[in-house]
Amino acid sequence: MSSFSAQVEYRQDQRGRTAFSGQVLQLARIVLAALLFLPTLGQAQALRPGYNRDVIYQVFVDRFFDGSSVNNIASDPLFDPAGTNLQKYLGGDFQGLTAQINYLKNMGVSAIWITSPLDNRNLLAVGGSVAPYHGYEMRDTLLPDEHFTNPARSWQIFDDFVTAAHAAGIKVIVDFAPNHSNIRNSGENGALYANGVLQANYSSNPGGFFQTGPNMGGGQFDAPYETQYYTLYDLADLNQQNATVDALLKAAISNLQNHNVDGFRIDATKHVNWGWQYTLANSIYSNRRSFVFGEWVADDSNNPLYADLVKFSNRSGIAELNFPLFTRISNVFGEGGSFISLNDVVSQQQTDFRYQNDLVNFVDNHDRKRFLNVDTSADERKHLHAALAFVLTARGIPCIYYGTEQYLEGGDDPDNRRKMPGFSQTTTAFNLIKSLSTLRKNNEALAFGTISQRWINSNVYIYERKFYNSVVVVAINKGSSAQAISNLVTSLPTGTYTDYLGNLVSGVSLTATGATSGGYNTASFSLPGNSVSVWQRDPANSVAQLGNLTPTAAQPGVKVVIAGHGFGTSTGTVKFGATSATVVSWSDQEIVANVPTVGQGTYAVSVTRSGSSTASNTFNFDVYQAKLIPVTFTVNNAAPTVPGDNIYLTGNSVELGNWATTKSGAVGAMLTNASTYPNWWLTVGVPAGKTLQYKFIRIAANGTVTWENGSNHSFTVPASGVGSVNVNWQY
Repeated sequence: MSSFSAQVEYRQDQRGRTAFSGQVLQLARIVLAALLFLPTLGQAQALRPGYNRDVIYQVFVDRFFDGSSVNNIASDPLFDPAGTNLQKYLGGDFQGLTAQINYLKNMGVSAIWITSPLDNRNLLAVGGSVAPYHGYEMRDTLLPDEHFTNPARSWQIFDDFVTAAHAAGIKVIVDFAPNHSNIRNSGENGALYANGVLQANYSSNPGGFFQTGPNMGGGQFDAPYETQYYTLYDLADLNQQNATVDALLKAAISNLQNHNVDGFRIDATKHVNWGWQYTLANSIYSNRRSFVFGEWVADDSNNPLYADLVKFSNRSGIAELNFPLFTRISNVFGEGGSFISLNDVVSQQQTDFRYQNDLVNFVDNHDRKRFLNVDTSADERKHLHAALAFVLTARGIPCIYYGTEQYLEGGDDPDNRRKMPGFSQTTTAFNLIKSLSTLRKNNEALAFGTISQRWINSNVYIYERKFYNSVVVVAINKGSSAQAISNLVTSLPTGTYTDYLGNLVSGVSLTATGATSGGYNTASFSLPGNSVSVWQRDPANSVAQLGNLTPTAAQPGVKVVIAGHGFGTSTGTVKFGATSATVVSWSDQEIVANVPTVGQGTYAVSVTRSGSSTASNTFNFDVYQAKLIPVTFTVNNAAPTVPGDNIYLTGNSVELGNWATTKSGAVGAMLTNASTYPNWWLTVGVPAGKTLQYKFIRIAANGTVTWENGSNHSFTVPASGVGSVNVNWQY
């Protein structure tokens, strides 16, 4: 059965909404039993306000530190006692992370992105040589993996790690892979359990539990239909439009939140049903405060799905790992490229992305060669320091891959996943991260500020971050020779500014000489070769300055984290438009408030300090009508299209674009393929229990819009679960 045929059969079942009720009821009982006895873990007060001040550290648990021998079972074919086979478990565990918490704290890490703790495939696959040490082959949605905890798969060990991390002021971000379970036709054949109870395997595939498409290849990785519905590296592809799968995945997330995690990195967002992920993000935010980002690989703006990446990042509630910026960072710092090309990407992202400060920036990661294997020059470490400085000070949230601070090398997977080589706290890279993490914590310009180029050539990049009167100016010379700098203008007022890094990377001082158009002139100076200089100003502030909201869209009652500066210590007022919100907590840098009961639409959120009549700047927030659930909309015999044309959905709610008729505003593009054309479909997150009015439109490549005729379609969304609607295009 093709994947599309499975979807059609499933939608037909869902019209009665009874097809999987027994299995879903069984699942509900399993989840309830698992959640009733969870420990209540205290939230540490030392966690950094909001999320934009954070420095994330990505770690493969198995490769970091072996804290317990209890889970090292020599007879386990998935474990290598010698610790040398990078395709098997090597012994790292949550006990090891707990043991090294102070190392991370001392480096300035304030959030740690960890391997998924969930139980993974227990049998060798792919010719009997590869173990799922990476955590991306989920076997049980509710139990932890014995290799990271103990043979009894106790959550207590994970809970102890989370408690230790929070006590050290470190948030915990969990990797989560909703795209698939484990390898099909090998190992455990995609089998997925919930608290030990088998739900399905790839062969049984009840009710279209799995997509059954072929493996992706070639250009299919960047084709909207294939990338969502075909199979990724033979991993059993989950069908999120199946009611049981939807419930399983959201229960898994809820369970992890009840173990007090602070955020999620969603694996392979490009390959998971895009519309369903809106409902996943909304489910996460509806449960508890959180930060969510994902992995959508698009190396640059020429990628066929770049526009879809931008739209997804702007509207789904899931920020993204910044692959377009990473690609340019690797080229410029590691391969001698020009800073002018790097600034071009920075400038483009200023225009494209609504929430640039939520994008997660990185120098290297587990799917790419490590930086020191890209740059093999004599100055490779100096170039790494420059790249780290850029990531730690550019727009977005910095993420450091484990071992980079120890100059760990590594080529293609799995060589880029070597064991942590040591825990020295004296390397230049370690202390650079530590210093700039402290600056990110204290100066709002790095967390919330704009970015602007102030002086540039191929080897020198001087840029400025600014948020109100808080300013950080960074000067990087990646060339081996000194560069004379003249006619530099910044927002730093008259005075002399020492290098914030204390000459850690050969930095120099800066002298501002007087006001001029656009800022302040500076005295001419020389930037040493392979140097990084950081100059900053962060004056005291008694005015409310709103920097960011998390999330940026939700229904009434959901908690919103409002981050910024100058809110004061006494509770003031938060307004969504003209409506006051209930305040849950208030501090000078972070407010938590509930979305008030207002109608759907976009509202300008503002903050007013206690005792003040002056409101802050505003930040737009989309209010949903209700919690989102996934509904698959199908339109049959749609208007004829030619290459470049697409069918979109638009309607009378913010979730449906409020009758927008642009590619960025309407919902879509919808999907079709050779076997289904001219029928188009799309899964959309829409408000539970609400009646919607909608229509389909054709948008041509040049933007010309053609509406279907007739009256608006009407559809009442189910109160829970998943749904579907199937109509004909009205001629």
